Amino acid sequence: MKILLAEDQLVLGKILVHLLTQKGGHEVVWVTNGSDAYDHAVDSFFDVLILDWMMPQKDGVTVCRQLRQQGYTGAILILTAKDALQERIEGLDAGADDYLVKPFEHDELLARLRALSRRNFAPIQEEIVTVKGISLNRTTHSIERNGEQIQLTGREFHLLDLLVRNQGAVLTRDLILDRVWGMDADIASNAVDVYVNMLRRKMDTHGESTMIRSIRGVGYSLEK
Repeated sequence: MKILLAEDQLVLGKILVHLLTQKGGHEVVWVTNGSDAYDHAVDSFFDVLILDWMMPQKDGVTVCRQLRQQGYTGAILILTAKDALQERIEGLDAGADDYLVKPFEHDELLARLRALSRRNFAPIQEEIVTVKGISLNRTTHSIERNGEQIQLTGREFHLLDLLVRNQGAVLTRDLILDRVWGMDADIASNAVDVYVNMLRRKMDTHGESTMIRSIRGVGYSLEK
């Protein structure tokens, strides 16, 4: 499996990376703060996210909650030293699939990952939406236009998906920022315009327009 590990304790992080790669046979990307964890989860595919509860910038529960609000469907395991019942409930209510209290046995972590992988890899029906020659596959996060494959980043995909789901409606910049980046994201105010322009350049094939209309002073809309 490809695993995103978000753990700010350097010694523990190194131990877990070694455990997951050498004993578990997994591919691991390790980050040390919640903001990087959120960005990696949005921009890349992972089979499982392992999020430490207490991290700089954003804690693991906040990252989990924001991802679920954005429609993230991958498996999420939270690691924490907090073992009170109410805190376990808080983590699960935020959208975590499992919860492991520190300190834990290494074999138990690997077993829980195997259980999550079985749940996460259950066959699902592909969800494909086609809009005027644009085919958007929400299962594989792939895009085609007139039969030509188009490579988008995770955030570009979420932006296009938001426009497709609300085809014909005018989406304000603030709404797009909230839905694609999250309300608490620390980004430049022109990020939406930059990403729309990048999306247009990638989607314009053979002189055809992306159908993304700019609504002056308001935001953007995908033409019906």
